[in-house]
Amino acid sequence: MPLSIDLTDDTAKRLAAEAERLNVPVAQLAAAAVRDLLAQPAADFDQVATRVLEKNRELYQRLA
Repeated sequence: MPLSIDLTDDTAKRLAAEAERLNVPVAQLAAAAVRDLLAQPAADFDQVATRVLEKNRELYQRLA
């Protein structure tokens, strides 16, 4: 399933640099990161999801 996400310029640059270091396509690295996140136990995922939602709460409210 194709998925499009918006990244800050800094995050996109860091992702591209890490993909280059690992010699893999950026999309492959991003997909692997998502798979790794989802493979964590539910409690770990809930902590991460809560942290991300809290960190970006203002952005989500502006986008709503």
